[in-house]
Amino acid sequence: MTAYIIKRVLAVIPVLVFVGILTFSLVHLAPGDAANIMAGDYAGPDDVKLIREELGLNKPLTTQFIDWAKRTLSGDLGKSIYSGKSVSELVSTRVGPTLSLTVAGGLLAVIIGIPLGVLAAWKFGSTWDRIIQIWAALGISIPGFWLGFIMIWAFAVTFRWFPVIGYVSPTEDFFGWIRSITLPTLLLGVNGSAIIIRMTRASVLEVLREDFIRTARAKGLSERIVLFRHALRASAIPIITVIGFLAAALITGAVVTETVFTIPGLGRLVAETVQTRDFPIVQSMLMLLASFYVGVNLLVDLAYVFVDPRVRL
Repeated sequence: MTAYIIKRVLAVIPVLVFVGILTFSLVHLAPGDAANIMAGDYAGPDDVKLIREELGLNKPLTTQFIDWAKRTLSGDLGKSIYSGKSVSELVSTRVGPTLSLTVAGGLLAVIIGIPLGVLAAWKFGSTWDRIIQIWAALGISIPGFWLGFIMIWAFAVTFRWFPVIGYVSPTEDFFGWIRSITLPTLLLGVNGSAIIIRMTRASVLEVLREDFIRTARAKGLSERIVLFRHALRASAIPIITVIGFLAAALITGAVVTETVFTIPGLGRLVAETVQTRDFPIVQSMLMLLASFYVGVNLLVDLAYVFVDPRVRL
């Protein structure tokens, strides 16, 4: 088990190095000169030269990468070329809303997805199975931005149960915070639960056809024990995999949700910096999001050890 964990942890290092190279190359792969793009149409040669010197674009490419890597490893993620604020400051003010949405949306997706997936597998071919499959198909196929606008129109504009846009911090008003994240949490929960339902149903349904399940039923065990103690545990690895993928996707895919509901989170920060072409912030945010994605996948790999005894060997 120890050797497996060490191998997985060491495997993250080259992945992060590769991600760092791609992230750094963003400025140089973008069409046109980065300094001219950030300077704007009305900037003069002196303004472009100043931006080039400030970003270090006048240095050799290898020197730029080494300097950027050293600053990133030391915790200096750079600062905005427009506002002058550091990435750490911008992230600290935006991370709260994103964490609130992703944690709440992820928990809701798991709470809905796993029980419905198990139920669909247990009631295979029944009306319940068809209804749950229709729910999952709609959750996957309906675009998130369209469903978000429908939810705003129905529950915020028509019934006025929730605010149309905006975010309230839980330290300012707890009940206002609940109301402000309800609709985006439902949006994330619906989309996420659809993926979990399909994977859970397929995995549990495959395990329910195994010989040891028939043996457990022949011993007189109740269906609840057969489903949740034997079938669900045996099919846990693909379910954990898709939950890990969903957790990473909630962070990296928060751009749409936060933009639709005008929530000042990390996703909207990425959208704003891309629109303003603030490349230093875009670079740092992509590196942070990619590192989070790699970290979640590492946690998923480590979780296999505690779920499947075969992985320990």
